[in-house]
Amino acid sequence: MGFAISALLIFLLPLAYSPGPGNMIFAAMGARFGLAATWPASFGYHLATWAVTLTIGLGFGVATQAALGMAQVLQVIGAGYVMWLALGLWRAGAIRDGDGPPARPMGFGGGMVLLLFNPKAYVIIALMFTQFGAASGLGVVGITTVFTLNNMLAFALWAALGRWVARLWSHPDQAVLLNRGLAAMLAGVAIWMALA
Repeated sequence: MGFAISALLIFLLPLAYSPGPGNMIFAAMGARFGLAATWPASFGYHLATWAVTLTIGLGFGVATQAALGMAQVLQVIGAGYVMWLALGLWRAGAIRDGDGPPARPMGFGGGMVLLLFNPKAYVIIALMFTQFGAASGLGVVGITTVFTLNNMLAFALWAALGRWVARLWSHPDQAVLLNRGLAAMLAGVAIWMALA
């Protein structure tokens, strides 16, 4: 069983830790609000991850995947949501007391929405179950749990990286540039999601 978990983690390494919608959003939130502020959204995202992964693993995802156009609809909605987040980050500017309405990090519900409309997540989940099925000895619940905890670690690392970069760019003018740079990356992810 230890070998199966190691093999699964090696398989997931480039998929979970590479830049994607979730990682970029959590890096941006970590930069703007700090690591602790990302936890509610992370819990929402990963609760949804666990539920969706378990559902697909048990075979109920087949009906969703078979519905004509469902993947394309999720792709467009997800790309729109990420672009909306990118625009909000672009307009955020520097962090200043009393400067307009207070910015707030994404919460628990926003994290759930992010997973539900993240086509990269569905592709990774489907690919994972084609490679690591019942023969792995982990079972659907085991695979689902390892996958979810691994993703949670990846998001925490990206959020911490975002916070570290933000500290290097702490001057208000630099903060504006950082927010706009992260927003541009998120917009690029949204475009990639729409065209993939």
